Amino acid sequence: MTIEAPLRGEFETVADAMDAAAAQFGGHEAYVEGGRRVTFAEWIDAADRLAASLAERGVNPGDVVAIMLPPSIDYAVCYAAVARLGAVASGINTRLGPREVAAIFATAQPALAIVDGPGVAPPSPRATRILERAQLADACTGPRLGERRVRGGPGDPVVIIWTSGTTGVAKGAWFDHDNLRAAVRSAGVMTAPFDRRLSATPFAHAGYMAKLWEQLAWGTTLVLTPTPWTVADTVRLLVDERITVVGAVPTQWAKMVDEPGLDPTRLPWLRLGLSATAPAPPELVERIGTRLGCPVVVRYAMTECPSITGTSPADPPDVQYRTVGRVQEGTAVDLRDERGVPVPAGGVGRVHVRSACVMRGYWRDPDATAVAIGEDGWLRSGDLGRFDGAGNLVLCGRVDDMYIRGGYNVYPLEVEHVIAEHPAVQDVSVVGVVAPVIGEIGVAFVVAPAGVRAPTADELRAWCGERLADYKAPDEVVVVDALPLTPMLKVDKAELRARRREITPRS
Repeated sequence: MTIEAPLRGEFETVADAMDAAAAQFGGHEAYVEGGRRVTFAEWIDAADRLAASLAERGVNPGDVVAIMLPPSIDYAVCYAAVARLGAVASGINTRLGPREVAAIFATAQPALAIVDGPGVAPPSPRATRILERAQLADACTGPRLGERRVRGGPGDPVVIIWTSGTTGVAKGAWFDHDNLRAAVRSAGVMTAPFDRRLSATPFAHAGYMAKLWEQLAWGTTLVLTPTPWTVADTVRLLVDERITVVGAVPTQWAKMVDEPGLDPTRLPWLRLGLSATAPAPPELVERIGTRLGCPVVVRYAMTECPSITGTSPADPPDVQYRTVGRVQEGTAVDLRDERGVPVPAGGVGRVHVRSACVMRGYWRDPDATAVAIGEDGWLRSGDLGRFDGAGNLVLCGRVDDMYIRGGYNVYPLEVEHVIAEHPAVQDVSVVGVVAPVIGEIGVAFVVAPAGVRAPTADELRAWCGERLADYKAPDEVVVVDALPLTPMLKVDKAELRARRREITPRS
C-alpha cells in the first residue's frame, strides 16, 4: 500500500517544496545536532537569508557553490540556500586530499566556496570567493531573499555529487529538480511520515545530497551522530531521540547488539534498520531483530542513481545478506554483456538502470556522459550482477574487480560473502593480483574479531571449498587490523593491491 507523503501539493522546484514544508509543518524538527535543534521553518528561513547574502556576494542562478563542511546543520542550511538561489550545490567531502579537491575545483569552477576554516579551499581556474563557516551566523540573520527569488524550472541543475574517484579523477554526477522529486516516489519502506532518522552519512554523499526533496516531502528529522562514532552515543540517541530508522555498517551493528545496556523495550519507535556499505551476515540480522526489535534491510544505489533496488523487511536473513533485493518502484534494471546484449536468465551481466532518478550527466564532461548513458536512456554501471529465481538482484562485484584465475571468472563479492560467514572473520575484502602461469590469483585481506586467531589460508580454502567451486577459494590470506576505506567509506581495493606487494602473505 502506498503511503501518502505529508507534504501536500504539486511543485516544480525544490525551493517551492521548501516553502510548502515551512507552511505545512514548519514547527516539526528538521535537524538535531548535539544540543542544537532546528525546525523546518527555522531551517528554511535561515537558508532564505543565507541565499540573499550569497546573492550579495555575487552568486547568480546557475553558478556552482562548493560546500566543504562536515555533516552539520550548517551544511544543511548552505545546501538549501544554494538551491533557493537557483545556484548549483557541489558538496565536497572534507576527507579528500588537496589534489583531489583541486581536481574537483578545476572541473566545477565554483563561483564561491563555503569552507570550514581559513586555508581550506585550493586555487581555482576562476576567481572563487570564500565564505568561512564562522561567517555563516551573521549571513543567516540578514534580510530574506523572499520574493526576489528567481523562479527556475524543473530541468535546472540543483546539485553535483562527486564519484569516489577510486579508479581515477572523480566525476561530478549532476541532478535537476525532477531527479530530486523522483526520489520521493522511490523511497519505499525506507521512509514513513515524520520519520526520525539517525544519520551518519557524509553529507557530500548521494545518500544526503540526492534526498533533499525526499526529506521535505516526508517531514523527516535527521539526527546527526557525534564524531567519532561510539556504540554508547548511538544507543543513547536511539532512546532519547525516539529514532525510527537507523543505518549502520555490520561492524557497528555487531557492537550495538553486544551492548549490555541495550534494552529493546525502550525502543518502541524503532521500525527499521539499514545495513550500510555491506550486508550484515544472516546470524547478525537475526540478532538485530531480537536485540533491537526491528528488521534490517539492504539498499543498492550508486552516485549516478541514488535509488535502484532494496530488500523487504519480511525477507529472511539469507536474502538480506546475499542479495540487494528487488527493483524499486519507477526503476528498471537490465543485465547485459559487454556488447550490450541482455544476458540469459540467471547469467551474470553488467547492471544497466533506467529511472527518473538517474543523473542527467557528468558535469562538464560530455564524453564520459556519452559512455555512461546510452541513447536509449539506460545508465551503464560498473557493477556486475545476476537475478535469482525470486527476482532479487545478486551483486557479483565491480567489472574492474573481477579476475580470471586459470581461465575461470571469479567475482570477489561472492567469495567475500562466504568468507565473512567464518566465525573467525570480522571483515574481509578479496582482490585479484597478477600471477605467473595461472594469470591471476585471489588474495583475501582478513580482519579477525578482537582476541580471536585469524584463519590460515588453508583453513579458509577448506571453508570456501565446501561452499564454492575450488578455483574461487583465495590463494593467499593477509591478516590486517582494519580494511582501508576511501573518503566515501568504501573499501579501498587499490590500496589493498598496493599493500599486497609489501606484505608477506600468511599460509
